[in-house]
Amino acid sequence: MRRKHALRRPKDGPLPGTRDDDLSPTSSRRYEAFGRVMAALAAEAEFIESCRDLTWWRGSERSWHLEWRDGPYASEVAALLDERMAGLVTADAPGGASSAVLRVMGVRFVLRAIDPMGRVSVRARPGFWRLAEALDTTRATNTRHPWEELLGG
Repeated sequence: MRRKHALRRPKDGPLPGTRDDDLSPTSSRRYEAFGRVMAALAAEAEFIESCRDLTWWRGSERSWHLEWRDGPYASEVAALLDERMAGLVTADAPGGASSAVLRVMGVRFVLRAIDPMGRVSVRARPGFWRLAEALDTTRATNTRHPWEELLGG
């Protein structure tokens, strides 16, 4: 009968089957920064509703890449993150309509908007269903409320 032993860290490297950067303090900071960015974006309903195909991946040199279609300009998202996470965000380069680079807690984020419309255009687009409008029961209109359309009432 063979005895099972717990994995032990070799004296000269990481645990078998893991990468060295997955266990480092800088990696922990990278994931914390990513979590804070995603929480800030999730709290902004207009951003989430206006974007299609929001994706993210780890980049080289301990960075993150965020990419979306439609929705706001990359510079608008960078400004939103700066506003929501005051003191944790610094811009690496001036942002534009399609890309922006910033650092959150020292971790580099590359923001890329594909075919962005900007926040003003998103708000003005007719027929765009917004969660804020759908939940506003105090608004008096001659037509049915969006939540009535949604629920069929």
